[in-house]
Amino acid sequence: MSRDEKKKVLYVIGMDHKLERFIKEETNVNPENLMILQRYQPLISHPLDELMRDIIIAVFQENVEEIVVAFTDDYQKNTDDILIHINKNKELKDKIQTLEYLFNNTKPEFPVGTVSEWLQGDKTLRDDIQNTIHIIRHHPLMPSHVKVKELFIKKDNEKLSGIV
Repeated sequence: MSRDEKKKVLYVIGMDHKLERFIKEETNVNPENLMILQRYQPLISHPLDELMRDIIIAVFQENVEEIVVAFTDDYQKNTDDILIHINKNKELKDKIQTLEYLFNNTKPEFPVGTVSEWLQGDKTLRDDIQNTIHIIRHHPLMPSHVKVKELFIKKDNEKLSGIV
């Protein structure tokens, strides 16, 4: 991957340590100008969430010129298991009903319709990533000169093998 070594680049990634190593080894960004922001999932669900705040702070404090949301093809959404677990627990199920009532009937409104929709996110990884890119690019506090890209890395046999 050809990059300007003087440009400060912020990579937003999930918890895959192989991905972090791959980015450090395979990009032509000077290590002093490479920043990695690691979260459980590299996804933004709402323009005012914690990840978006961290990105904006990094852009201004570190003079970031490019943001790359990186993900691999083995990213699995296993929120169905979480929802099954929650629905089996009466106490949690009651709390969700209360939360949904509050989200639907008070301000500020919940960013999506239900707690289940919030936990599940978009139906596909592609939709989640596209939504994240859109939120970053169009955030009112994001400087217009900052480039926002996505990086898809294909995993083969537990090794990161290529950039698509």
